[in-house]
Amino acid sequence: MPDLLPNPAARRLFLHRHALAEAPTGPATGADLARLIDRIGFVQVDSINTVERAHHMILWSRRQSYRPAALKPLLERDRSLWEHWTHDASILPVHLHPLWQHRFARDAERLHKNWKSWFRDGYEAQFDTILRRIEADGPVTSTDVGQGETRGKGGWWDWHPSKTALEWLWRTGQLAISRRDGFQKVYDLTDRVIPTAHRLPAPDPETLIDWACSSALDNLGFADASELRAYWHALTPAEVKAWVKTALARGEIIEIDLEAADGRRKRSFARPDVLTQAAMAPEPPRRMRILSPFDPALRDRDRAEFLFGFHYRIEVFVPEPQRKYGYYVFPVLESDRLIGRIDVKAFRDTSTLRVKAYWPEPDAPLTPQRQKKLEAELHRLASFAACDQVAFLDDWHRPGKGA
Repeated sequence: MPDLLPNPAARRLFLHRHALAEAPTGPATGADLARLIDRIGFVQVDSINTVERAHHMILWSRRQSYRPAALKPLLERDRSLWEHWTHDASILPVHLHPLWQHRFARDAERLHKNWKSWFRDGYEAQFDTILRRIEADGPVTSTDVGQGETRGKGGWWDWHPSKTALEWLWRTGQLAISRRDGFQKVYDLTDRVIPTAHRLPAPDPETLIDWACSSALDNLGFADASELRAYWHALTPAEVKAWVKTALARGEIIEIDLEAADGRRKRSFARPDVLTQAAMAPEPPRRMRILSPFDPALRDRDRAEFLFGFHYRIEVFVPEPQRKYGYYVFPVLESDRLIGRIDVKAFRDTSTLRVKAYWPEPDAPLTPQRQKKLEAELHRLASFAACDQVAFLDDWHRPGKGA
């Protein structure tokens, strides 16, 4: 029978691999910040800004000296980071760029089939025009192109043809994001954005598959085949299945039984020394942390529920009367447990971080000691969000709804 990885050990190892098992202290600029992003794999980019955007919240949760201005030089001057697609738009170490050549090719084939039915006609006719314009005149935004084209008022499916063309050229590697003005993408030729040292030919498919599966497993600590595939979102199920079979035969991985928060067991794969690594993983500090809904440790909602017994779904697209919690609710981590969720928003016009509601998990009531720790974290969050004070609504503590 496979060895059993008990749930407490699994949680500690998983949090350690995501840089959440250590105090959120230390340097958070320059090469130190780039190394942190390399360690956790990637940082998802999202536009919602109730407190701060997701990529900044993710980094702040791990280094509370971090401030958003520290990320910009790494992306736009040093070019040690770049922006592209994993399961969603993400900030990545630039040394991964050669591995993305395969994704560019696959996206060109896959998107060709889908975008024809999703977007209005005419975007393909703009490819050469846009490339020639950027080559001659420099970077552009979506507002700089497509003059005279119909511009919809809907979401991403209602892009004008030149905007669709820009996104196509970016997703397929012909353009890269040079910078963001506010949150608007500025596109340039890839050769002008990605340093020459990282514009290398694509590795062979076997190298890509081995890297994608191996790095996913090492970043996660343990995983089944579907979790390995979902991490980078770069392989087919058949490719992952074949890698697992070969890696097992070579002794590079083993099967383990993973224990859930409720005692259930699931067969997973891990490195042969996983039990030793789990035993060596540090005990996370007792302080609380407010996490982004898009934190790498939480983006796989089913995995988070299995490990932590924490059911979480973002309700941004749920009509307000049907929401159980709120529009954009942040999970709260204490040591190695997810103990609640909080509805909080920065009102910068009054320099106030406003706490609308907090829902503790049924087995983690908001004791006076926990409330003190939560308030301390909220004051740290307020400072990060450039707010001078924290304000609590009268009925902010709502144990009934969380229970």
